[in-house]
Amino acid sequence: MKGMNLSVRLGGLSLKNPVITASGTFGCGREYSEYIDLNSLGAIVTKGISLRPMEGNPPPRICETPCGMLNAIGLQNAGLDAFLRDELPFLKGLDTKVIVNILGRSIDEYVELAERLASAGVDAIELNVSCPNVKKGGMVFGKSTRLLSDLIKRVKRRVPLPLITKLSPDVGDIGRFAKVAEDSGTDIISLINTIPGMSVDIRQRRPRLANITGGLSGPAIKPIALRMVWECYNTVDIPIIGMGGIVSAEDAIEFILAGASAVAVGTGNFINPRATMDVLEGIRSFMEDEGIRDINQLIGGLRCKGG
Repeated sequence: MKGMNLSVRLGGLSLKNPVITASGTFGCGREYSEYIDLNSLGAIVTKGISLRPMEGNPPPRICETPCGMLNAIGLQNAGLDAFLRDELPFLKGLDTKVIVNILGRSIDEYVELAERLASAGVDAIELNVSCPNVKKGGMVFGKSTRLLSDLIKRVKRRVPLPLITKLSPDVGDIGRFAKVAEDSGTDIISLINTIPGMSVDIRQRRPRLANITGGLSGPAIKPIALRMVWECYNTVDIPIIGMGGIVSAEDAIEFILAGASAVAVGTGNFINPRATMDVLEGIRSFMEDEGIRDINQLIGGLRCKGG
């Protein structure tokens, strides 16, 4: 179809199309460059980057589950200095937006990470709020509305880039946390992060993960993720990036109809390294079949009494 528009705008962040990658599933992009044209993506979201290197959890730290996987990687990464030296020059050479997921043990660490990345020329920052604040007795940022608000306000005050807050599903009322994030100044929310779970080897009488529990991802969590995206769409006025079990174009379109302006492919990349491209082409085909010229016509287009 001539004149088809796939571009979307998330606050101050413009994407050529709504298909991006989920943090922690795509490395820093280079790992997938032999499988897909990275320039075709709406954006690349990097693995979580901390101020200093993190070794992560001991193995085994990944196991397959019905319709998904559990991971307890422990946010292993080489740290900010190594990222700026070894990964960012490659990413900045691409014709796509670069979003860096950051994590810290205190608000000061998040602020320093965001400031240095802004100075280095990235396009947006995504806050991983599933980290414990060591200065607050280990309380997780994403489970406390007060900590979440303080974090967002401090980062937003110091950094002019579009700010994405990645919400944890491990809360009682996701809409409340989305509203707190919006009121505190975040430009965009992304959801959902993984759901805590575990798996047991009955022969060994042991958990399959050395960490005992891990984060569940993949198609198994899609219905939960869809519900949470829809709830947030009906609660906040800022753009939403939806994720959780997207492995096909149909999955992605479900999220868009539920209110997501962009969609992130995560675990699907492990199953099929070309998943992002298959999703993108499938969205194009769907729009052609339905006679839809602008992807934005689909956002929030769910027909239901509560929508």
